[in-house]
Amino acid sequence: MIDSVRFGEIVIDGKRYAHDIVIYPSGKIERRKKELSKKKHGTSHKFDPDELKEYLREDFDILIVGTGVYGALRLLPEAKELVKGKEIVEKPTPEAIKLFNELRKEKKVLGVFHITC
Repeated sequence: MIDSVRFGEIVIDGKRYAHDIVIYPSGKIERRKKELSKKKHGTSHKFDPDELKEYLREDFDILIVGTGVYGALRLLPEAKELVKGKEIVEKPTPEAIKLFNELRKEKKVLGVFHITC
């Protein structure tokens, strides 16, 4: 599903995206609503629970957060509480996409991918 990522770009099924994205277990792709976190914390590198709530539309087994090419994004503890009982994996985006591609074959995976720092 995810073909590649490099700083500022992620390619999914041959389509290029130049912004952070969310991929739902159904395969639906949408732009990450990082402005919700940025408005509250002054940076989109703090993944706020109000933002995470926006993505909890579909049931999932595991949340994979691609923390950026350099790993700058952090899921805040309060956001982790929202998905207590679910598996959460935070990895730099290049590593996270590999795991996402593997796990989505056998589990319902919700992926949030930061594609810059």
